Amino acid sequence: MEGKWVLTKHDLAKYPFIKTKASDYMKSLDLQIEELSRPEFGPTLDRAEERIKEAINERKVSEQLHKPDIEISSFPIAVMLVASMADAQLKKIYALAEAKRASELLKDESKEKIIEIAKNFNWKIKPPGNGEPLFRLHFTDFLRNTTFFHEKKWKLVNRVLLNGEVHMAQHDVARLLEEEVRKHIEERLEIKVGSLPQNLMSRIERLKQLSFMKRGKAPIEELPKGVIITAFPPCIKALYDATTSGGRVSHIGRFALSSFLLNIGMSVEEVVDLFRSSPDFNERLARYQVEHIAGRKGSRTKYIPPRCSTLRTHGVCPAMDDTCRKVRHPLAYYRKKLRSMKATPLKEQT
Repeated sequence: MEGKWVLTKHDLAKYPFIKTKASDYMKSLDLQIEELSRPEFGPTLDRAEERIKEAINERKVSEQLHKPDIEISSFPIAVMLVASMADAQLKKIYALAEAKRASELLKDESKEKIIEIAKNFNWKIKPPGNGEPLFRLHFTDFLRNTTFFHEKKWKLVNRVLLNGEVHMAQHDVARLLEEEVRKHIEERLEIKVGSLPQNLMSRIERLKQLSFMKRGKAPIEELPKGVIITAFPPCIKALYDATTSGGRVSHIGRFALSSFLLNIGMSVEEVVDLFRSSPDFNERLARYQVEHIAGRKGSRTKYIPPRCSTLRTHGVCPAMDDTCRKVRHPLAYYRKKLRSMKATPLKEQT
């Protein structure tokens, strides 16, 4: 007799994409984005970042199930981080990596749980029974998930079809569920993400760098030495003016300005000195943050400024000029402006 199988917390750690159950669990935590800055969420953020790194490096997320709470809650955070990067290729890479993880787990899963997970996607599926070793899946669910499969074995004419049901082995069911999971996560990655805490923005920039390097392309080309303020893009010029005049600048603004200046030739000392006019200046903290951005602390990764689209999202872009409309990155603007000016570096800032 077929009964309803109750999915456990351990199951949700394996399949955190499950719509109702995983969502109910996250709601029970009543977690707010602002709270993610608190130290106790460090392990969850680390795992979320690790999920994305694994997707970039290995094209598959690992099966870490020894800490179910972290595994469950890290998934929606990872989705949020990837969504905020607005990188179409990375979204596809991440969705497929999570889907492949699920597929590998499903190959060895109990038949009862496979049925429950399949029902999560509204599949019309029946488990093996009465001496029949194969699952029976309604042909419409089969066709919906094999549209882009090119192997002959996925053609309906090459399958056993009885009474509108396709007879399938468990590994084939797992493969079709992989496709269903991939599409589901890609849809989730289209969410609109608002302003995020600085600790999350730092992780996002680190992941962007890794993604660029893995694809074998540099996000920027080498820039000429020297600092020419008149070649700054409007957003950086506004941040520079606000900082030197003692105005308040947001976290994302400070990061954008610092990373921009470090990448066009300013030293750590010069950038730290620039912030001395800030009303909340703390030399120890400012130096640590600038050294971290320069790649001297923490991950040892030198950061580049956020893309123009990210700066616009966070309200850092005051206005666009004609050059802005032709580029996607502040450093590309600077490089393009220098070429058009055909200028010689005037005076390096001190």
